[in-house]
Amino acid sequence: MTISVLLADDETLIRDAVAALLGLQEDIEVVAVASSGDEALAAALRHQPDIALLDLQMPGLDGIEVAEKLATQLPTCRCMIVTSHGRPGYLRRALETGVRGFLPKTSSATVLADAVRTVHKGGRYVDPELAADAIAAGASPLTTRESDVLELAADGAPVEEIASRAHLSPGTVRNYLSAAVAKLGVTNRHEAVRVARERGWL
Repeated sequence: MTISVLLADDETLIRDAVAALLGLQEDIEVVAVASSGDEALAAALRHQPDIALLDLQMPGLDGIEVAEKLATQLPTCRCMIVTSHGRPGYLRRALETGVRGFLPKTSSATVLADAVRTVHKGGRYVDPELAADAIAAGASPLTTRESDVLELAADGAPVEEIASRAHLSPGTVRNYLSAAVAKLGVTNRHEAVRVARERGWL
């Protein structure tokens, strides 16, 4: 039996490479691709794939938000997150939403294909290293968006650049940074980044 897959990633090179690699598997067929969360949701409802492989961070809806909507609108589709942002907070949120698989983009094609098969059979697949990190880190007080913005601020980028990269307004970015600083009990965003990293939340 062929497993039908929707692949959503806003990075064209990665999306095309993953689609090509999965296409080499005899029992897996990529039936649709999308470059944003909104496209992914529409494509899933149109093609009704067995599995939705979703990038975590995309324009519009993020991968977890897409999974959340599909859980009610297309419950036969099992969702997996493939990401370069494998923070413990994301993993917890994804699992709470009903996501069945969570892998880093550094995974091999063989691991990804096997994870797709496991999830299709009704199982779960969580990258062991990410799972261990999540257990060790404890619960983060930061929301997912606060963590996103704080991570983008880590290299000293100005608010306008962070806003552009996160698809948010500058005012919203400032609010998220202020909230993160307050929750972590520090005086500025640089200290917030340091504390969050030390505790495994970034």
